[in-house]
Amino acid sequence: MKVLSGIVICIFLAALDQTVVIPAIPAIARDLHDSRNLSWILTAYLLASTIVAPIYGRLSDTYGRRRLLEICLVIFIAASVACGLAQSITQLIFLRALQGLGGGGLMSLAQAAIADAVTPRERGRYQGYLAGVWAVASIAGPLVGGFLADHASWQWLFWINLPLGLLALRLCRRGLPAAFTARGYKTRFDTAGSLLMIATVSSLLLMLTLGGKALPWASGEMLGMGALFVAASGLLVLQQIRKADGLFPPRLFTDRALLTGTLSSTLAAGGVFASLFVLPIFYQNMFRSGATNAGLLMIPFLVANVAGNFATGHLARKMGRMKPVVVSGTLMSIAGFLLLATAAGHLPLAATIAFSALAGVGLGCAMVGTLMSVQNAARQGDIGTATGTLLLLRSVGSMLGGAAVGAYLESQLHLPGASGAMDMHGAVMPAVSVAPAAFSVMFLGIAAAMLVALLISLKSPNVLLRSGEHPVVGMD
Repeated sequence: MKVLSGIVICIFLAALDQTVVIPAIPAIARDLHDSRNLSWILTAYLLASTIVAPIYGRLSDTYGRRRLLEICLVIFIAASVACGLAQSITQLIFLRALQGLGGGGLMSLAQAAIADAVTPRERGRYQGYLAGVWAVASIAGPLVGGFLADHASWQWLFWINLPLGLLALRLCRRGLPAAFTARGYKTRFDTAGSLLMIATVSSLLLMLTLGGKALPWASGEMLGMGALFVAASGLLVLQQIRKADGLFPPRLFTDRALLTGTLSSTLAAGGVFASLFVLPIFYQNMFRSGATNAGLLMIPFLVANVAGNFATGHLARKMGRMKPVVVSGTLMSIAGFLLLATAAGHLPLAATIAFSALAGVGLGCAMVGTLMSVQNAARQGDIGTATGTLLLLRSVGSMLGGAAVGAYLESQLHLPGASGAMDMHGAVMPAVSVAPAAFSVMFLGIAAAMLVALLISLKSPNVLLRSGEHPVVGMD
């Protein structure tokens, strides 16, 4: 399948480079003789990749996916090679940000390209493939990073992107249409909206990343970023309301299917990220698992999440409607988290794993189902814009979910008898003791967020997935 093969590699590269450097950070600090600001090696990539997603999505509606995918791949490959040649932490942080500018485009443009190639009713099957690739890359990232750091050198973490990136470039050039543009939808680039969006999202993500860790919440720097967020977000809303074809066209938020799908997807992303944060710590505390075993115990949740992705694709083809699937998936996730909350510290390991898998299946259905709903509701000239907006808000939702459970968990570490601390990446250090009641509160919080997502999903129209619309290019 010409289109899918290139897109799969793009998704794999974008996901892999979010986590592959984590195990190699000590080696990087040692070789570059600098242990300051190491967390920015991760933050720079995530921040850059998040803020460019809606920009690439909007541009691709006018200039075509293939052209921009090629540009993103070139940026990503060049930055990867340069990262391996970095001579200081400062250089590496800058180059990781540049790498994120390419990686963010790979994710948003690959998702939009699937929408060009496949009709909405058939799209779920391919979205399931992409979700599976994302899950595999996310799991493989730390494993590959640790292996290369131990047996080769950390530079190879970046240089392995060269052959993979060149292969993706070749496959995308062969498989994607040369210059797809939705006729009649060409617009000027919204420079002012893009700058305001960058200021808004950057200030928010920096507050969530640094607040309570590198900087006190009441510090002048945090207050300044808070003021920037309020001012920039207010100006962005006013500017976009007056601009019919801006970075975030008002029609994306007045269409009920687009709005409910985007909001539900944002909450589901927060649920996924919060789960990935809480569950390993839960296993370490409640079942005295080591870090490695806790990671292995996460596999059922991740596999169940991918199973939910694939199930959604199958149900989309069979039923032709996404609302029942999203509602059912959200209900399953709520049930899973409620069972985890009530059973924290009282049930055997097997039952706990089963409940986490139930939540994982439900979240998988909700994530793919909302993406399909949004792309189905968007007009042809807005598919890239709607996809980029959805991915941006998913990233924000993920950060908010992680920040919420992280802040609560950190407060519990100061209870009498607790020990340990949070490291610079938000992970709990060994010897941390957290009461079962604290985990119950966190699982209840995730369930509450998914309940809000359920109420929003119930308000979405139960529209039929289009099947007669001809895709731009066939999946041969």
